[in-house]
Amino acid sequence: MTRLLTTRALAAPAAVALVLALGACGSRTDAGSSGDSSASGSASCVDTSGDSIKIGFLNSLSGTMAISEQTVRDALDLAAEEINAGGGVLGKQLEIVGEDGASEPTVFAEKAEKLIKSDCVAAVFGGWTSSSRKAMLPVFESNDALLFYPVQYEGLEASPNIFYTGATTNQQILPGVEYLKEQGKTKLFLVGSDYVFPRTANKEIVAWAEANGVEIVGEEYAPLGHTDFATIVTKLKGSGADAVFNTLNGDSNVAFFKEYKNVGLTADALPVVSVSIAEEEVGGIGIENIEGQLTAWNYYQTVDSPENADFVAAFKAKYGDDRVTSDPMEAAYTSLYLWKGMVEKAESFDVADIQEAADGVSFDAPEGTVTVNGDNHHIAKTALIGKIGPDGLIYTEWSSDGPIEPDPFLEGYDWAEGLS
Repeated sequence: MTRLLTTRALAAPAAVALVLALGACGSRTDAGSSGDSSASGSASCVDTSGDSIKIGFLNSLSGTMAISEQTVRDALDLAAEEINAGGGVLGKQLEIVGEDGASEPTVFAEKAEKLIKSDCVAAVFGGWTSSSRKAMLPVFESNDALLFYPVQYEGLEASPNIFYTGATTNQQILPGVEYLKEQGKTKLFLVGSDYVFPRTANKEIVAWAEANGVEIVGEEYAPLGHTDFATIVTKLKGSGADAVFNTLNGDSNVAFFKEYKNVGLTADALPVVSVSIAEEEVGGIGIENIEGQLTAWNYYQTVDSPENADFVAAFKAKYGDDRVTSDPMEAAYTSLYLWKGMVEKAESFDVADIQEAADGVSFDAPEGTVTVNGDNHHIAKTALIGKIGPDGLIYTEWSSDGPIEPDPFLEGYDWAEGLS
């Protein structure tokens, strides 16, 4: 059975501008599109005749998101190096074409177009913010190319041309708020960056809260890269909240947690659950500002498994003992191996063949065995709530009972009706 999806309402560049202006709009996809180059009007220029195959890495190496995305590029480079050392993919060595998204959605779209049309890559790996992903989505669909997106996001989307190897809503955001409720935290303050992911995530949290007896006592946003959080933290402190759900991205987290500490707030008195702070960001924020705070992810460097021990050792051997691993890095690393598995199952680099073969492809990842869902192009993932330790690492406080099947449109939740 061919498992392909077609995206609604994001088929033209004008739609990108609309999405970015509105800041929060999921794009529903349904089965039935052919997804081939004839349907999209774009013929592939991928060259499979030689002993190498080009793939693209597209990450922010400059701008406000570089603090997070450089680490993803490092993990992708490690995976490519390992795959090449093991004989490549279908006997072909991976030739990497790297680009800098510069923390700007329009740049991501432009670079994606270049990688597909000029560099003729077989697939692209990267992106972080949902704004960057939504800017790239119509580029990949109109050119019938593949993007592997490694970061947790707000859900309400699926595309035939994107594989989402980070968490969707029911694998990270919902476990995060449900954990707080189980801890007796029933008055939440929401703080986030002012773009797609935080606004959509908070819309989902508000709907969940209304159905679960939880009160949202404040909701504040700051532009990406914002560094003055005095006003927001003052509102937070006086809100009566007993917990904070944080969807700030990039280096804004540094300023937020410094101000949080400056006004005397502590992790014990007013815990913060963050969904975009991983091990790499802890060092930038400063352990003294964030020790004891909570995170919701699907992987930590401290995960106890042979696969993770090998991954951490390989990463440190390549980049230095002082480096740490994190969820987005691991999801990016895993994405390259999943693409390899799809190509080898399909015995082809062709997009349609890979889409056909994707369902059920698995990889023994550092986070645990992951398997591709061919219907929605997400993967099953175990949810983890962690606490930041004095050494800057994150230690699991709670884990779901095994991998959670991806439900990007929250179809299994009555309270979510109408969100998508």
